[in-house]
Amino acid sequence: MLPTIERGIDGPPLDYREGWTLQRTLHDDVASGARPGTLLLCQHAPVYTAGRRAHRSEFPDPALTDTPVVPVDRGGRVTWHGPGQLIGYPIVRLRMPLDVVAYVHTLEEALIRVAAGFGVAAGRVEGRSGVWVRRPGAPDAKLAAIGVRVAREVTMHGFALNVDHPLTPYDLIVPCGLPDAGVTTLAAETGRPITVRDVLPAVVEALTELLPSVAELAPATAEEVPA
Repeated sequence: MLPTIERGIDGPPLDYREGWTLQRTLHDDVASGARPGTLLLCQHAPVYTAGRRAHRSEFPDPALTDTPVVPVDRGGRVTWHGPGQLIGYPIVRLRMPLDVVAYVHTLEEALIRVAAGFGVAAGRVEGRSGVWVRRPGAPDAKLAAIGVRVAREVTMHGFALNVDHPLTPYDLIVPCGLPDAGVTTLAAETGRPITVRDVLPAVVEALTELLPSVAELAPATAEEVPA
């Protein structure tokens, strides 16, 4: 199995900046060969993050929320993270020749499989990253957002899978810069409660199976670090 570190899954959610610091430490270790590719899984305390392509007009009005906005060095625009959402940061060395698009498609395929395991038919939308639930006659709804960065051939950032949380935080932003799209969760699609802990094993299994096609993963025993 892919070596995995957990933060904020069962206990208090992880502050985004603390998680970002941990990402950078893991990235340095993987890039230097000090550790194998590692998957960091967490739930964040409520936060809006703004990728490199974000516009100020897409930010939440500070008069309407005290949730912080953190500029980050990933691709993409503005999104929300918070409890009830499974965040995955695969820190892995990509195979050469470098193909970031293939890596993003691999993350999407893993999450599509996870959704299918919960009875949710999800897929891709041409020209848009992430995992979507199609809505004939209505805007497609994003189930998982993806935004990555690659430095020294090693990935950072990753995906946010909407498991079971209110959608109201998205009302204050233009999610991922897409005014014509909606947002959904696994719980909303299935009509039943689902926890991040429920989903986590399926995510690890899918990534363990699919990532070796695009990343160099040294064999290792899965490491779980309590939150």
